Amino acid sequence: MNTDFSELNIMQLSDSFFPSGLYAMSNGLETVFDEKRITTVDEIQEFIHTIITHQVGPVDCVALLNAYDFAKDDDVKGIIKCDKALHSMKLVKESRDVSCRVGSQMIKCVMAFSDNQTLKKFFDMVTENQSPSTHPVVSGVCSYVLGIKRNSAAYMMIYGTCVSVVGAALRLGMLDHIQSQKILHNLKPTITQTVEQYKNQILHDMWQFAPEYDIIQMTHEQKFSKMFIT
Repeated sequence: MNTDFSELNIMQLSDSFFPSGLYAMSNGLETVFDEKRITTVDEIQEFIHTIITHQVGPVDCVALLNAYDFAKDDDVKGIIKCDKALHSMKLVKESRDVSCRVGSQMIKCVMAFSDNQTLKKFFDMVTENQSPSTHPVVSGVCSYVLGIKRNSAAYMMIYGTCVSVVGAALRLGMLDHIQSQKILHNLKPTITQTVEQYKNQILHDMWQFAPEYDIIQMTHEQKFSKMFIT
């Protein structure tokens, strides 16, 4: 019997049924929707493109891939280094806290069906508050543990970000299902190019520059009433 479940594992981790909480994130879209700063399908696509190229790619993707490599070497200290570095670069408290909650939920779920010792040691550090458990870093570790290919892990995370924003746009009534799928299709080159660009970067190469996007996220923190947690 074939025991290579890596493709099924990537489906499981990326499925909206997986209880990570990504479906509750709009990544700032709710703010620009309320302020009527984004109204068209093209503007939504450009908004997601900016998130990928100026934050998710140069920061989250680099942290994920380095965490994957450290997990491969059973280097828990290296994983924690990735985790703390990424945590320090998430400037908006709401986004920082949510990333840790999503990561914590993911590692708890995977621990329920994996006995990998590297994952267990990292999980122990998280439960002892020695590591913040940011979602990209946890994704990198869990992807290695579940046999998911290195680049595929990065594709999964970036695509998941796209889906969370598009899903939020759908629930906000900004587009329909066909338009949402068109956006996801159009973003495939951006996702591929981003992974290729950052797949060999070290932690010291991480960067981000999207000040207007940070302000959008900060504005969302202060909202009295909101549908999404980011």
